[in-house]
Amino acid sequence: MNFQLDIIQDKIEFFEALSLNELEKKINEQIEHNRNILLEVHSVSHQMHVDEEGRRLYSAVVHFKAKKR
Repeated sequence: MNFQLDIIQDKIEFFEALSLNELEKKINEQIEHNRNILLEVHSVSHQMHVDEEGRRLYSAVVHFKAKKR
């Protein structure tokens, strides 16, 4: 059997939450998971949207890259 592993170089993940605290918690949890596969945060982009009922929805895009050796 031939078994080959490839290193992930880039990974982009999307997050949504109804509060900033919840969004931050989700992102921090994923940062810890990705640290285990040798990825670190390269950039973060975030937005806030208010729907027609006045509820806020927070979203973020986090770009992870392989750690430099």
